[in-house]
Amino acid sequence: MKYFSQFILLALAVAVLLGLQYQYWLGENGRFEHHKLTTQIEEQQHLNDNQVAANKLLRTDVQDLKNGLEAVEEHARLDLGLIKPNETFVQVSTAPTTHSSQ
Repeated sequence: MKYFSQFILLALAVAVLLGLQYQYWLGENGRFEHHKLTTQIEEQQHLNDNQVAANKLLRTDVQDLKNGLEAVEEHARLDLGLIKPNETFVQVSTAPTTHSSQ
């Protein structure tokens, strides 16, 4: 009877240990869930950093448009094809050239 009670106590201790290990590794807030959430946080932080850089560039562009005429002129030249009086427009083609044998 003495060994039986020790066996029961040992079995209970092993069951508790296995239950705790299950909670640690596979539970709702376990190790695997923690690792998955950490990975998602790192990915989102990377996306946020990219968005912060894009926002900073846009803020700088808006500030230039509000304060200076150079940025307005640059946008007009690039987007609308502005050519000032007494300027010569030169367009360089980057298309590949083909040579005919005629």
